[in-house]
Amino acid sequence: MQKKYIVRLNDEERQVLREVIGKLKGSSQKVKRAQILLKADVEGPNWSDRKIAEAFNCRTQTVEDVRRRLVECGFDETLCGAKRETPATLKLLDGHQEAKIIALRLGQPPKGYANWTLRLLARKVVELEIVDSISHETVRRTLKKMV
Repeated sequence: MQKKYIVRLNDEERQVLREVIGKLKGSSQKVKRAQILLKADVEGPNWSDRKIAEAFNCRTQTVEDVRRRLVECGFDETLCGAKRETPATLKLLDGHQEAKIIALRLGQPPKGYANWTLRLLARKVVELEIVDSISHETVRRTLKKMV
């Protein structure tokens, strides 16, 4: 069967892959992709997808995906993975809001309270219209950055 995506590495790319494998440099996924690329190289060992999958304990689909990605996206993205365009979770507070929460925490607690609690801070932040809504956990994470 003729392969659709051919892996053809240059000497510099082979050296980078050997370094990643030899020093276990990077994540386990990166090391496995480096191993797959080296064995799939037509000017190197040129192993079959099945043989590569058996050798590195993965599916043949994984090997095909690595080949495809090399051809479509390039060497660096194949080896290191694609970078996220947006963060996994969006920031709930901007810098000004965080600063106001911290300043509020450093100030005097309301009458009847010896200290600020996270829930009390969260209620006060909403009351002062710094944000529309906030959980005590978000307040905790914001204050934890101070430490």
